[in-house]
Amino acid sequence: MAFSVERPIEALRQSLVVDPDAPPSSALVLKLRRRDSLSLEEEKSLEALIPPPGNVSRTTDIVSEGHRPTSSALLVDGFAARYKVLDHGGRQITAVHVPGDFVDLHSLLLKEMDHGVVALTDCRVSRVPHDRLRHLTETHPHLARLFWLSTLIDGSIHREWLVNMGRRTAQAHMANFFCEIYCLLEIVWLAPDFEFFFPITQNDLADILGLSLVHVNRTLQELRAADLLEWRGGKLKILNWNALRKIAEFDGTYLQLRAEPR
Repeated sequence: MAFSVERPIEALRQSLVVDPDAPPSSALVLKLRRRDSLSLEEEKSLEALIPPPGNVSRTTDIVSEGHRPTSSALLVDGFAARYKVLDHGGRQITAVHVPGDFVDLHSLLLKEMDHGVVALTDCRVSRVPHDRLRHLTETHPHLARLFWLSTLIDGSIHREWLVNMGRRTAQAHMANFFCEIYCLLEIVWLAPDFEFFFPITQNDLADILGLSLVHVNRTLQELRAADLLEWRGGKLKILNWNALRKIAEFDGTYLQLRAEPR
């Protein structure tokens, strides 16, 4: 099946930044709506669930390895990353999170964190106590299934990253990553006209892709020279979606972008 991004009419009103006056549940609701329909009662329950967000500065851990969280963190604004640090100090980023993502929903069941989650940019984060999450899943089984779906999609993304690391060229790997980030931001209306803010460093990108800084810079130049994308001042614009997707061998099936009963 050919992959396409379904762009709602409301996308015409999209912004490149999260509206600070929107309820903290807004991006989460958009994310869940892309995969299934939500009742008004469910949307109100989610709004009541999510407390006002706090600020987390760039490079600060949202969750630390070894901790046993009593709440799960919902990313309301900014970018965050799961990561592991090796004994010699090298860091590998294993996932990048966007607004609307619970970065550690799995801590509700796994308890002790075996990795950290760091703010790649200044972030706003709402922390939902685990007892409130348990109550929601017990009283709203459909929302429980959608939260389960979110963790399953996290697993699907990990599988795609594993293929990228092991079998794709650096150019295809980077292109695949940019296709994925675009799709995740488009879901929450933060990527109008194939353009979005992505104010991370090339060092962060190297840790995401598992490449040297020199290799990252060279690969970026190749994609720019092919007129596939622009990345200036923290703003990335995809110039040729179809060509970028072809280089990336990108198939968005693993992101479950089709709304259907779950």
